[in-house]
Amino acid sequence: MGRRRDEAPSTEDVAAWFAGRLPDEWFTGTPEVTVDREEITVLGTLPALEDTFSDEAARSSAESGRVSRFREQTREERISIARQAEHRFHRKVAWGARLGGTEEVFTSLAVPVMTRLRQPERIVLDTLVSAGVARSRSDALSWAVRLVGEHTESWLAELREAMQRVDELRNRGPEAD
Repeated sequence: MGRRRDEAPSTEDVAAWFAGRLPDEWFTGTPEVTVDREEITVLGTLPALEDTFSDEAARSSAESGRVSRFREQTREERISIARQAEHRFHRKVAWGARLGGTEEVFTSLAVPVMTRLRQPERIVLDTLVSAGVARSRSDALSWAVRLVGEHTESWLAELREAMQRVDELRNRGPEAD
């Protein structure tokens, strides 16, 4: 069964594609690849720092500097790889690096999402804004979604697995006798 013209290509092999396409020396292992409808995020772990540091603040600064160096030194090649992936998978690519306790994602999309909220939900958002937790309703909603995601990750993982099984069954279709 072919793909419709307005349908995005399959991303089943996206992690394998990146694992085969990325230079071996960039990351210490296979990068974490996350895909949604708009974006692919590639997050890799950089080689550990070998220096000793006087305190955690110094270590954190060194990690941040190393991540920044990786970003600058790999920019042109990351752009080239991203263009290939965008052509193949019809999604933008964001890159990130992790080192020790430091993690940074570069140029990730912020996609607007329309939603309708009733007054009780709007009051929650407005309370977060009034308390200074968020700058706007949009920031408050983003904060709330992140918080829910952090506290329900195992449930969300189970749900994603179930959805993947449904997709597999749907793609296979009914068997003819």
